[in-house]
Order: sequence, then C-alpha cells, then structure tokens
Amino acid sequence: MKNNNHFLSVIIPIYKQEKTIKQDLLNINETLKQIRYDYEIIAVVDGTSIDKSFSEIKKIKLPNLKVFGYKHNHGKGYAVRYGMAKTKGDYIAFIDSGMEIDPNGISLVLEHMEWYNADIIVASKRHPASMVKYPPSRKIVSFGAHIISKFLLGINVHDTQAGLKIFKRPVLVKVLPRLMVKNYAFDLEILAVANKLGFTKIYEAPIKLTYDFSSLTHATGLKIIYSCFMESMSVFYRLRILNYYDDKNKRKWIYNPELDMRINTGK
Repeated sequence: MKNNNHFLSVIIPIYKQEKTIKQDLLNINETLKQIRYDYEIIAVVDGTSIDKSFSEIKKIKLPNLKVFGYKHNHGKGYAVRYGMAKTKGDYIAFIDSGMEIDPNGISLVLEHMEWYNADIIVASKRHPASMVKYPPSRKIVSFGAHIISKFLLGINVHDTQAGLKIFKRPVLVKVLPRLMVKNYAFDLEILAVANKLGFTKIYEAPIKLTYDFSSLTHATGLKIIYSCFMESMSVFYRLRILNYYDDKNKRKWIYNPELDMRINTGK
C-alpha cells in the first residue's frame, strides 16, 4: 500500500543515451516501485534529432513514465528545468541518465529529505558514506565548484555537482523563473538562488557513482572545467553584483512558458 501523503516526481535528462536508456529507465522504475510513495518518471530528451534516444524510450511501456523532448540540444540544466515544469509531485528529484549513478540513491535522498525536513537534499560524492569512482578532471570540477559555492555563493555543502538532487515543490516554484544557466553550473545556480530566497535547509546524502572514463578525453575535461568556471562566475555576478534574482528585478527575468511551473500549481 502506497503512502498518499506525498507524490514523487523524478526527472531524467537524456542526451546521447540510445544504447543504455531503456535499461536505465527500467532500473529506476524498479527502484521507485519499492518506495512508499506514488511516483512519476519524467524523461526529457535533450535533442531528439541527435540520436535514437527518444524512439528507444517510446518502446518502453511503463504506466508511470512520461516522455518529452525537443529537437535541438540546449544543455542539461535546460532539460531538467523543462522536466520540472511538467511535474505534479510535491517532492521533485532529478537523476542523471547513463547508468553511472546507482538509482537506489533516490531512496536515500528521499529519506534524508524527510528526516531533516529539508528544502533540498543533494547527493554528495564527498559524503563519508559515498562510494565513488571518477576521474581527476571531475574531481577538479567538483572541488572548484565547492570553493565557488561556499565562498562566493554562500552554499554550505561539500559537493554541488553530483547528478542527483531532490527539492520540495515550493522551492522550485519560487526559484525556476529566475534561472538562466542551461548547462554545467545549473546545479550551482539553483542552490545559490534557493539559499538567497531563504530555502536554507540544504543537506547532503551519500551516493554510489561509477564514472564512465571512456567518454572523457583531456580536451573534453578542460572544456568542462572552463565552462563550469565561466558559468559559475556569471551566477556570482548576477547574485552579488546585479542582484538579478531579487523580486525587485522580476521584469528583467527571461520568461519561458515551457519552463513555468505555475501551469501545474494553479498559481
């Protein structure tokens, strides 16, 4: 018997995952069948013209699965925000596709959310109970993001970059209309803005992650580091210098109806 007090939405951003996405979604669904809440899975294909991920997902017959996509790639942050706008849950999580993150981590972040009565739980590679294997370039990105998030953005967590997080719906309703980052620093921006708006109960949970080394080249690693740094500096500039995220600057926010959660809240 499921507990009807809460409903969980899980978003999976998908980019070039045609070989693994079917099994990935089935694994996630098997995990969610074990939790005590009703749930939905929101699959978002970030560029349906790039490969066959969208058509592969369409072959899956799961009653709780909803599939969305758009033709051109816009970045992971855009895909997650797009999926968030389609949810109906009062708890909203996202997890990376690619089968690198153990989907049982969804249960962990959910339990931590309830235990701490948190606004946000982030899965953290630096949590003492985490089991992780990932390359030096990713460690550099993670450490750099930690320094930026703590000292420039005021976020007091050790790891902002792991691809698993869960939010209470009111956090996202307030935060999403203000966001701009579409790619690597999306996680930093959403946490920084949430913290600024008073959603300060942000805590960490363990994660089990095995990174796919074969997909990473030296050039790709340097590109990720550079892009993450530049996007993070842009968040800092908007947060601390321009005060762009403040309510008084609402007229400056870039409105996109596809990313508007109010369509599902009646607000």
